[in-house]
Amino acid sequence: MPLKRLTVTAVRNLHPVTILPSPRINLISGANGSGKTSLLEAIHILGLARSFRSTRLQPVIQYEQATCTVFAEIERSGVPTCAMGISRNRQADYEIRLNGENVRSTAQLAETLPLQLINPESFRLLEGAPKQRRQYLDWGVFHVEHRFLPTWQRLQKSLKQRNSLLRRGRIERSMLAPWEAELIAAGEQIDAFRRTYIAALKPVFEAVLGELLSLDGLSLSYYRGWDKDRSLVEVLDSQFERDMAIGHTQSGPQRADLRLRINGLNAAEVLSRGQQKLVVCGLKLAQGRLLKDLGRQSDCLFLVDDLPSELDKQHRDALCRLLESLDCQVFITCVEADPLRDCWRSETPLSMFHVEHGHIVQTE
Repeated sequence: MPLKRLTVTAVRNLHPVTILPSPRINLISGANGSGKTSLLEAIHILGLARSFRSTRLQPVIQYEQATCTVFAEIERSGVPTCAMGISRNRQADYEIRLNGENVRSTAQLAETLPLQLINPESFRLLEGAPKQRRQYLDWGVFHVEHRFLPTWQRLQKSLKQRNSLLRRGRIERSMLAPWEAELIAAGEQIDAFRRTYIAALKPVFEAVLGELLSLDGLSLSYYRGWDKDRSLVEVLDSQFERDMAIGHTQSGPQRADLRLRINGLNAAEVLSRGQQKLVVCGLKLAQGRLLKDLGRQSDCLFLVDDLPSELDKQHRDALCRLLESLDCQVFITCVEADPLRDCWRSETPLSMFHVEHGHIVQTE
C-alpha cells in the first residue's frame, strides 16, 4: 500500500513540495540540516498525527505559518486509490481527511498507513523504560487484532478511575468494585492478545535477526505485568493496601514488558552499539514481515533515518536485503547516496532524491 504521491507544506524548513516516490525503495540524500529527516517526519505525521522528533508541535510548523499539511495518495491493489491528509495548527488541533471525509480518530490514520521508524532514537527500545517496549508490542497487536483498540480504551478508563479513587486515601473497597471488574476483564483480554501476538512474532524475529548477525544466547520473552502463577484478581486483592498507600495500581497489563536477554543478562548492557542497532532493526523488520505474512490489507511502510551510521558495509547490505525482501515501500535518508545506491537488485524500483536548504529534487 505505497504512497503514490506525497505533498508536504510548511513542515520545518522544507519548501512546499510534491514528490512521486517509488513504490519500493526511496533514497533521500543531503547534508546534515538540509531537511531530509523533515521529509520522514512529514510522513510520520501523516500516519500517526505526531512528530517523532518533538513532543511539541510549535517547532514542526514552519516559521510564520499557521498550519502544516501533509497529503498523500495511497495506491491499493485491486481497489481505488486512497486519499489521506492531515493539517495541524499551532494550538495542536488537527483536521484529518480520508477520501474526502472528515475523520475524528487518529487510529484510522494508523490503520490506513502502518509505519515503522528506524532511527538513532530506536535504541530506546532496548535501553529505555518498559513503556517503549509496550508501545512496540501494542503497535503489532493493534494491526493484527481489531478488538485490541476498544479493549485497550476500556482498560485505560478503568485504570484511571481506580487510581483516582486510590488517591483519595481511606476508601471502602466496594467503591473500587465496578472499576476493578472492568480492569480485570479488559486486562486479561489485553494479555491474551499480547501473548498470541508474541507467539507469532518470536520465530519471525529469530529468523530475521539470523539474517543480520549471529548472536548466541539471545532470548525474547514477555512479562505480562503481574505474577504469571496468579490471577489478576488475586494480585489486586493482595496489593490493595499498598496500592492505596502509594495511590496507584502497581500490577496489571500497564506494567507489561518485553525482555531481551543474552545468557540471562540484559541485552542492552551486553551488546555493542552496532549490535543493539541490528537487534532493534530485527524487531522492527519482524513486525513488518509478520504483518505481510498474515495477509493484512496494508503493508508496513518503513522510515529509516541515517541508515549507514554505526553499521559496516556487511551489515548495511544485509539490512538492505531484508528491507528489499519485505516487498514494501521504504524511505531511507543518508548524507551520501553512493554507499546505498548499489545495495538493491536491478529489478527493484528505486528513486533517489536530493535535499538542499529545504528544496527536494528527484535525481533519478
